[in-house]
Amino acid sequence: MRRLLISLLVLCLPVAATASTACTWPAWERFKTDLLSDDGRVLDRSDARLISTSEGQSYALFFALVGNDRATFAKVLHWTADNLADGDLAGHLPAWLWGRDPAGKWQVLDRNNASDADLWIAYSLLEAGRLWQEPAYAELGQRLLWRIAAQTVRKLPGLGLMLLPGDYGFDDQHGWRLNPSYLPPQLFDRFALVDPVWEEMARNVRQLWLQASPNGLAPDWLLWTPAAGIAPDPQHATRGSYDAIRVYLWLGMLAEGSARRDALLRHFAPMLALTLREGMPPESLDTATGKASGQGPVGFSAALLPLLATTVDTRAALNAQRARLRAQPAEPQAYYNSVLAMYGQGWGEGRYRFDKNGRMQPAWSAPCSE
Repeated sequence: MRRLLISLLVLCLPVAATASTACTWPAWERFKTDLLSDDGRVLDRSDARLISTSEGQSYALFFALVGNDRATFAKVLHWTADNLADGDLAGHLPAWLWGRDPAGKWQVLDRNNASDADLWIAYSLLEAGRLWQEPAYAELGQRLLWRIAAQTVRKLPGLGLMLLPGDYGFDDQHGWRLNPSYLPPQLFDRFALVDPVWEEMARNVRQLWLQASPNGLAPDWLLWTPAAGIAPDPQHATRGSYDAIRVYLWLGMLAEGSARRDALLRHFAPMLALTLREGMPPESLDTATGKASGQGPVGFSAALLPLLATTVDTRAALNAQRARLRAQPAEPQAYYNSVLAMYGQGWGEGRYRFDKNGRMQPAWSAPCSE
């Protein structure tokens, strides 16, 4: 029945694909040309297996919603459900990894889920249902949200309810491995409008972000211990790099009036000071010592645009990152840099905002510019 529901949406929605769009989003059109297949999968060509991930699919759904692109939204959703969730996103969390196996067969390569992707898919469905007035999307988003809560949420000592990065493989006798960048606060705020259990997690996410980064620098991963404290992740130690950059991105896009926003902005100010001093974000940080190394790629500059725009003190750094992006845009087929640019520059161009309850506010009726 649910497979039929998604199929019907795919057949019906393209008719009104751009009826209310005042203009196109050039970056989204390029993204579709460079990274999206005709059947709706996002390709990551950095891997020889030509993989697609649930993360990439979830981001494409969000960008399609921002771009008011109903046809592509339906196509991406259909591919995701059919290939990553056995045709039923309400009954199966999507597998995180799909691609070509050593024998040359295209299939799921790892059936574990990635909870950040699950969140963004549920969020985009809920918001598509609300903004496009499509109850079927909203219903599917709620069902997926319930599945996430049933499978991937745990109660951690001294913290409370928290979302693990995946259904299995992230908890043992040493504790629970967590990834702060998997936990955008605005998404939890939006889910709290559906079920109060997510309101508790919204509070816990903010507390985790603060506790996990005592020096104002976010780690890629951490270990929450049975003694109710934080320890370095066994695999990644105290490094903050390609995962952690998204913490600053989500933080910068929090709406004024959002819970604990001002405290979080003050807490993570050291990253802004570092970028201002160095002229661009570092590729990697030791979050315990503050030692920086390498030069972050252009996607890092894009990811910091919203946060740099929150204070006049970092106006010079904001202008420097904008200039860098103009002079050195993301390579057409560079998946991760392109994703970060879509989020950061799309926000910087005013194409979308989040309200204090996490609802997405698109700029569909406003004139657009590149």
